[in-house]
Amino acid sequence: MTQPIPEPAGLGPRFGALAEREFRLLFLGRVVSFFGNAIAIVALAFAVLDLTGSQSKLGLVLAARALPQVVFLLVGGVWADRLPRNLVMVGSNLVSAAAQALVAFVLLTGTAELWHLIALQAIGGAASAFFFPASSGAVPQTVSPARLQEANALLRLSINATTIGGAAAGGLLVAGVGPGWTIAIDACTYLLGAAFLAPMRLRAAARAVAGSSFLRELIEGWNEFRSRTWLWVIVVEFAFLNAAANTSFAVLGPTVAKRDLGGPAAWGAILTGEAVGLVLGGLLALRIRPARPLLVASGAIVLLAPPFALLGLGAPVAAIAGAAVIGGIGIEIFGVLWDTTMQQQIPAEALARVYSYDALGSFVLMPIGFAVVGPISNVVGISATLYGVAALIVVCVGLILTIGDVRTLGRREAPPTVSRP
Repeated sequence: MTQPIPEPAGLGPRFGALAEREFRLLFLGRVVSFFGNAIAIVALAFAVLDLTGSQSKLGLVLAARALPQVVFLLVGGVWADRLPRNLVMVGSNLVSAAAQALVAFVLLTGTAELWHLIALQAIGGAASAFFFPASSGAVPQTVSPARLQEANALLRLSINATTIGGAAAGGLLVAGVGPGWTIAIDACTYLLGAAFLAPMRLRAAARAVAGSSFLRELIEGWNEFRSRTWLWVIVVEFAFLNAAANTSFAVLGPTVAKRDLGGPAAWGAILTGEAVGLVLGGLLALRIRPARPLLVASGAIVLLAPPFALLGLGAPVAAIAGAAVIGGIGIEIFGVLWDTTMQQQIPAEALARVYSYDALGSFVLMPIGFAVVGPISNVVGISATLYGVAALIVVCVGLILTIGDVRTLGRREAPPTVSRP
């Protein structure tokens, strides 16, 4: 009989997942990388705005990163189910570090052109397409089943806690030393993250040894994905939400901050507010265990609407940041319950591929969103665009809650076994 794993000294039972070595390394590797990402998000936005003065060109740069993420997600999912997932994450981090180092170089030397940023962000986007399914699929391999929701909450909580510092530091660094040095720091965090992930001991899937074909593995993942109504309908919902909300926030938010709210420091404060909400949502997710997790998760998404409405209104920074706190709580409750539900409902040996279909569907329209949000806002106005996003969020939540499988799906404590023909 397996002996219970001791809790870490000085920590309560809700932090017990950190006693497990492989989870602890995954935890550290992801936290470091995401801290750098939080800094880089602010730096990249203002680097492009300083270089071009155009929110439409900022949208093109962000689209250049998003498009390879979509294109390579299925490939990343297959390889994350074939190889030890930590090695896939290490390779992704090394490529991302190189891409960001080159971005920093062209910015610091004054040789940056728009095409440089587009090309290098495309490389980083392709690398992240391998990291996401590998890191998500690795979680059940690193922690005991009873600690799965706790592990997901801790991962997201820690990442969001570092994002608070990252968003604030990003605004201050960009204002103080400029985008180039800020992105150079991001490149270093990718290398440090790889150093934490490399020593993990995760086995490759047995089916890789059996020599399954790439196409067959894609089909197996698709069958697992399409057979669950709750899964694909929420992915369809987020295809539209991400295309509208994420792109508008990333492109129009910095534009409003630069034009009306005082610049990078104001935008950093708003991002910090969202990160605080993510932390609060993570703390709440450590405690709640709803019998119908997707009902709670889907309802929480409506909390994303107020920040867009207040941005459109041109409200004071404090009000927008406060609304971003509420929105962050909604994001985090959804994220923890969604990850836990997938990891409990999907066979472990197919999980990375199903995550790749999830991400592909959720992000597939984002490159289009990034490309068109600037032109749309030029035609109808930034405020009208942001009001439209807020309305879309409310409508999507109302529609998704009409789906019976979303409202009634219950918890389960262990994933099923993959079914094979």
